[in-house]
Amino acid sequence: MSGDIIPVFSFALVTTFTPGPNNISSASMGILYGYGRSFRYMAGIATGFLLIQVLSMFMSSLLLRELPAAEPVLRIAGAAYILWLAHGTIRASYGFESSGHPPLGFGKGVFLQLLNPKGIVYGMTLYSTFLASFAGQYAMLAIFAVFFSTLSFCSVSTWALCGAAIHNHLRHSKVRVGVNLFLSLLLVYTAVDISGLLS
Repeated sequence: MSGDIIPVFSFALVTTFTPGPNNISSASMGILYGYGRSFRYMAGIATGFLLIQVLSMFMSSLLLRELPAAEPVLRIAGAAYILWLAHGTIRASYGFESSGHPPLGFGKGVFLQLLNPKGIVYGMTLYSTFLASFAGQYAMLAIFAVFFSTLSFCSVSTWALCGAAIHNHLRHSKVRVGVNLFLSLLLVYTAVDISGLLS
């Protein structure tokens, strides 16, 4: 696992903090209503994200235990997904619109996760590739699930608190290109590492 620390945390940090439904909606909520009134929504996001993580953990462990030959296939699929994320990241505009909708609540935050393919594929990628060696070790995997869900809450909180500042800084094309290139390269490195093609 020690050799996988940098790739797994690179993947987790980049995919958690880059734009997606959770971050964009939290940034919009933070700008419109402030952090306090957005807290219940973000708590719902984190709770729903934890549920998706636990589901992904069990599904991945079952698959790897019953079909161990699937691991290399899952690694290639995970690497392809991460490369697709890298392609999207390098083109990200970080734009979000302020709308007049009322503050969203806890239930809406949970429900968003059930409709968020990024979160579902994120979980399956984590547990079927990076953490495949822990398949069936549910206590250890549960610790990871709580950690990644906490990271998700930190991400939406950051976007809610700093959404306006992030948005304004990333209006400048040179800053945006530099940030996107750096994040994309981290994802490419991660994809190559987990694919196992160079080992």
